[in-house]
Amino acid sequence: MTYIKIPKGWEIPENQVTSESDYMNRRKFIKDLGIAGAGALLFSSSNACAQNKGVAKQLEPFRAQKLVAENNANFTVKRQMTDEIIAATYNNYYEFTNRKSTVWKKVDKFRTRPWEVEISGLVEKPMTLDVDDLIKQMPIEERIYRFRCVEAWAMVVPWIGFPMKALLEKVQPKAEAKYVRMLTFLDPDMAPEQHNVRMPWPYFEGLTLAEAMNDLTLLTVGIYGHILPPQHGAPIRLIVPWKYGFKSIKSIVSIELTDQKPRTFWNTLAPREYDFDANVNPNVPHPRWSQANERMIGSNERHPTVIYNGYGSYVAHLY
Repeated sequence: MTYIKIPKGWEIPENQVTSESDYMNRRKFIKDLGIAGAGALLFSSSNACAQNKGVAKQLEPFRAQKLVAENNANFTVKRQMTDEIIAATYNNYYEFTNRKSTVWKKVDKFRTRPWEVEISGLVEKPMTLDVDDLIKQMPIEERIYRFRCVEAWAMVVPWIGFPMKALLEKVQPKAEAKYVRMLTFLDPDMAPEQHNVRMPWPYFEGLTLAEAMNDLTLLTVGIYGHILPPQHGAPIRLIVPWKYGFKSIKSIVSIELTDQKPRTFWNTLAPREYDFDANVNPNVPHPRWSQANERMIGSNERHPTVIYNGYGSYVAHLY
């Protein structure tokens, strides 16, 4: 902020000089304010501590279900990994609530077993698989990815999953297949915000077939060494790290190959704000958020945004 200096600004009229009694009262007010501020800080810290304990307890049954997966050293990030507790308490999952910090509290009724995923459409071998059978059949590995939200915040997350390419090769796409359409669950009894008729539930997303077959595209079933907890999109979600997070659809029940470009959820609701590609790009601002920089959740460090979220060597040729 720029201040304008007034010459001899200390020379004020005598009738504007603060009286000694007012001066002492203001000192007391400031002192009291400082005490109140310290109390508020302690209260805030206490609340944060209580929340951390709460989410740690919520994560216990999922942490107990370990996933054995070798780390793929080709996918690492030269930034500090986001703390698991922080990552579990900062989530967009609009089926449950629009408040990131309370998603973990709202998913207690969400049941992710049993769970089936249907793969259909323009494929030679359509199939429906139980998610646990699918995990057993796929080449599971851990990858540490950058995760970037269109709201200009970011994390570094150790996902566990398998390349979407492995599943698509299993069902054998037909020659005319050009796109992949994905759908999440619909159950308002478990996800109360799905009662909102103004939203076109269930959530739906799409990729080109070339994007879906890219080496980076991951169907994710775990995080931080264990199965996904509900707030992260259990039991199976998409991760496309060069795109904004809303493309990484959670809790998938259907994967359909098609020759038509599919509609996507947020593009249907606000086409001027959310495009189909949704590639991370510092030079294309969102109407509400500049994309020039990103804030790391947890540390609050700020970094310049990198085109394709730093994964240009893998995907730039697609565009």
